Amino acid sequence: MLEEIRMPACEVDNLKKLMPAGLRAFSRIAEQWELSAKQRMTLLGASSSTYHKWMHDPTRAHPSRDTLERISHVLGIYAALKILLPNAKAANAWIHKPNTAPLFGGATALSRMLAGNVSDLYIVRQYLDAVRGGWS
Repeated sequence: MLEEIRMPACEVDNLKKLMPAGLRAFSRIAEQWELSAKQRMTLLGASSSTYHKWMHDPTRAHPSRDTLERISHVLGIYAALKILLPNAKAANAWIHKPNTAPLFGGATALSRMLAGNVSDLYIVRQYLDAVRGGWS
């Protein structure tokens, strides 16, 4: 029989402390990438009501590991793009441009990221880390 896995209380507290800063950073990146509210919700894996609560008062957010992992991948993608494309306009536009790399099959990185799975964000991040010469 499977047992329920619980995070230690100290780890839950640490996640809560990180969430406001993570949401602020995510929001700044989403603005630069010109993402719609629906796209932002998809990237965070959040429902409309949860997303709007978080944006209204990030200090009251109750994060999951999934949400923090999603934010971490978005931050990693953003950082890798800034390294690969030092021009901010080019870096922010990259996710919107069709990509011929086999991973994307002519679609945009954003469309891959919006597939809804944490693994899609991870794959885009891993691709960029490989292109810049390092693996995550």
